[in-house]
Amino acid sequence: MPARIEERARFDLVRYANVWEDAAVLRAALAPAPGKRMLSIASAGDNAFVLLAAGAEVVAADLSPAQLALVELKRAAIRRLGHGETLAFLGARQGEDRRAVYERLERDLTPRAREFWRERLDEVTDGVIHHGKFEDYFRLFRARVLPLIHRRRTVLGLLAERDEAGRKTFYRKEWDNLRWRLLFRIFFSRFAMGRLGRDPEFFRYVEGSVAERILGRAEYALTVLPTHANPYVEYILTGNFRNALPLYLQPETFADLKRNLDRLTLFEGPVEEAARVHRGEGFDGFNLSDVFEYLDPGASAAIYERLLAAARPGARFAYWNMLVPRRLGERYPDRVRSLDGEAKALFARDLAFFYSAFVLEEAV
Repeated sequence: MPARIEERARFDLVRYANVWEDAAVLRAALAPAPGKRMLSIASAGDNAFVLLAAGAEVVAADLSPAQLALVELKRAAIRRLGHGETLAFLGARQGEDRRAVYERLERDLTPRAREFWRERLDEVTDGVIHHGKFEDYFRLFRARVLPLIHRRRTVLGLLAERDEAGRKTFYRKEWDNLRWRLLFRIFFSRFAMGRLGRDPEFFRYVEGSVAERILGRAEYALTVLPTHANPYVEYILTGNFRNALPLYLQPETFADLKRNLDRLTLFEGPVEEAARVHRGEGFDGFNLSDVFEYLDPGASAAIYERLLAAARPGARFAYWNMLVPRRLGERYPDRVRSLDGEAKALFARDLAFFYSAFVLEEAV
């Protein structure tokens, strides 16, 4: 049997400084609200924060102590700082002395997180949302590849507000040239993404062309969906959230999040173990990110079954397929029903274009 993913890939670094899954899709799928309990993959914290802002109690689990240290620091900033100050400290806006601000926030961190960030004060000074392995990958794309394809004026033109017809015309006439297609296929290949952006082990169960599928989704995101309001596209192309903020940092969400921070519990370890330890009266929603992407079918089923044991009646399971098809609810037709129609409608508006499918299932 293949070793577990935590034995095959590194988890001692910040792999994702931001969450690259659409929080608005997740919020609509899981319907978090006061009185509900949610179990979430922590990652960079952004989507767990959105569930929290809606009033739910959230347990956020991650195998990576580095990711949890990042969530702790973001939580401390949200707790102690105003909206504009938080944007500046994290790196979404200009900030003059982030190290001094960090000294104010450090008391809210656990000793382990404090030690982690004390060794990475340069990253704090630069803004922590810019220092993940995936963000470094996009920085390389932006600095080395994108200038070979388009001038900056064209890049900014892609982000201008247009209707769908205008976006399609711009893409066809100004953007979709041979260099775009060729260099995109090279940079977003299995080889390049595995070594520069994610981890080669994350592609163990992928079959077929990685780049072709991502290119198709990218075209959809750049034509059908509004580019001017897409924080994921904007960050990749410009290096920051210039005009479109992630949902947890938007002013109205931020205010609700600030009030609900005490409802967040962090857990280091597998999500299924978090479900066991914090089961209580069960969970109403599960944000599973793309966790099954990295596992063989048997391991995926074993995790799903343990999560199902912690589910309340009507609990929803939300997860993404990037390149590996996984639909775990199909194994339990008498206990789980697939919400394919709702999932497809939500996926049609998903602003994060890396994924090939969004899966939504409900315990019965």
